[in-house]
Amino acid sequence: MSWQARIDAALNERRENHAFRTREPNEQGNGRWLVRGEQRWRNFSSNDYLGLSQHPDVTRAWRQGAERYGVGSGGSGHVTGYHREHARLEAALAQWLGFDRALLFISGFAANQAVISALMQKEDRLLADRLSHASLLEAASHSPARLRRFAHNDAGALRNLLAKPCDGQTLVVTEGVFSMDGDSAPLAQLAQASREAKAWLMVDDAHGIGVLGEGGRGSCFASQVHPELLIVTFGKAFGVSGAAVLCSHSLADYLTQFARHLIYSTSMPPAQAAALHAALRVIQQGDALRSRLAHHITRFRTGAAALPLTLAESATAIQPLIVGDNLRTQALAQRLRERGCWVSAIRPPTVPAGTARLRITLTAAHENDDIDALLEALYDACRE
Repeated sequence: MSWQARIDAALNERRENHAFRTREPNEQGNGRWLVRGEQRWRNFSSNDYLGLSQHPDVTRAWRQGAERYGVGSGGSGHVTGYHREHARLEAALAQWLGFDRALLFISGFAANQAVISALMQKEDRLLADRLSHASLLEAASHSPARLRRFAHNDAGALRNLLAKPCDGQTLVVTEGVFSMDGDSAPLAQLAQASREAKAWLMVDDAHGIGVLGEGGRGSCFASQVHPELLIVTFGKAFGVSGAAVLCSHSLADYLTQFARHLIYSTSMPPAQAAALHAALRVIQQGDALRSRLAHHITRFRTGAAALPLTLAESATAIQPLIVGDNLRTQALAQRLRERGCWVSAIRPPTVPAGTARLRITLTAAHENDDIDALLEALYDACRE
């Protein structure tokens, strides 16, 4: 089969399965409204859970940082790209979350891949929750270590895998909050099982940091768990982009030597680090924002309980409605857009086959009227 034939076959298969992805440019897509040209919709697809992407303190810090430092870092952090703004942010994150060190990365995807790539060797094994993010599972599959996946959020299944012999070291990988289901990992149980087996625990808390736990410290703090590795990303509640790995002094030194994603990537601009530091301060004082988000979650779940769709067991900002059929999911999303509500239709392979869903995300930027408009649109779309 030629290159072109292979490409055409793969694209045709996606189209036939109603799983073909497209992108369209927005003029505004991270706040309460999604805007394209003359059209706008109430936005229920943004991960900007606290509305910080447009917070005046955050945008001001970025603007002032750009005016002072320029809009780029100029290189890898191992050459000239490591700036005092990066160092200040790393120190603040480590102190806030109770770790020795923090290392900044350009994305959560890069951070997850960097850690697994640098740590794992042929005699080691990775035990990952079956619904872990694609960045984790892809890095694990490319690693020389052996990958085994345990049943979603099942500490017993993890214990069974841990009981089997391993010639090297074991890294247990999970998320704090799962991005497509909105449910939380049983971190205390997973941590205990890992500790008893002398395995390390790595938690990707992309969707928990800033939202859960005292002061927004995230899923691990809320569960009173201190993993060996904590990944926090800045594209959700922080409202910006990038990520950090929280760990011990020695592990930070090791990653600085061997994490290729860190060594060979251009650092984030110092202005971005300044904006993230401002976002951190807002999060630390953001109890009112978290309370507002919790109110919206309760309002939505109360109203959605009677819908003829399966409402996932989620207490977080991610509120999936399971539809099942790909084509019906797309049709429902389109009907919602016709009624002024932008909701994403998520289909396989992003989620397991037969679990296509409307992935609804709520934010502190929403108003009560937005939640009510969404519920009314959902009832109308389902009746049709």
